[in-house]
Amino acid sequence: MRTATRNIAETDSLGTRPLSQRERWVLGVASIAGILCLWQLATGLGWINPVLLPSPFDIGRAFVASVADGTLLHNVLASFARVVEGFLLAFVVAVPMGIAMGLSRTLGGLCDPLLELVRPIPPIAVIPLAILWFGIGEFSKVWIIAYGAFFPILLNTMAGFREVERVQVRAAQALGATRYHVFRDVVLRSALPFVIVGARLGMSMAFIVLVAAELIASSSGLGFMISDARYKFRTDEMFLGMACIGALGFGLNVLLRATERRLLKWKSG
Repeated sequence: MRTATRNIAETDSLGTRPLSQRERWVLGVASIAGILCLWQLATGLGWINPVLLPSPFDIGRAFVASVADGTLLHNVLASFARVVEGFLLAFVVAVPMGIAMGLSRTLGGLCDPLLELVRPIPPIAVIPLAILWFGIGEFSKVWIIAYGAFFPILLNTMAGFREVERVQVRAAQALGATRYHVFRDVVLRSALPFVIVGARLGMSMAFIVLVAAELIASSSGLGFMISDARYKFRTDEMFLGMACIGALGFGLNVLLRATERRLLKWKSG
């Protein structure tokens, strides 16, 4: 009986066994390796024009050359700094606003119409405004990245604090919890998963906006690297820049997921 109960607990809602961490890594590595092999085969056999789609070996040679002359590290560090600064700026503004709008229906009602008017405006549309307000320096790029990352963080934070179960709040109050302890142990714990999901979405949006932000009279960064390679018709360098953006995004997402696991130890599953 105990074995049957344990087997049921180890399956998901569809009755299948969840993959272990090792199995997920093995499948991920296998899928990437398979795609790279097919890619190399297609370009090597001439099925695809290597000028339009360079082979993984060509991209690897571009990587070695860029590392040797120091340009790749310079561009990666510039883009990494802009993304982190823009994300942090969005986070420290969006989270308090989301908490306030989520807890106060009055404030939410006042701000919701303005939020829904501004939110559909794409970050690329505010580039001329950023140049007008902040010039062509670093802060204009950081501001555009922050603009893109702001709304996912705000909306998820607001939803998290609005979706707190009132039954749990009343139960804590019935047990004698003060307002501070209700907020810390009930409201904040219930909303924290939403905040972290918003942070992950905001980080993804920051990378999406990065290339557009680095088109503002930039002389460094992965977006500049891709744009400069386009003028030179160096598709291998373009793919290298895109691969570096993907690798940076993957690394920061892993960091956010590790933070999520650490902060949400109490969360089952």
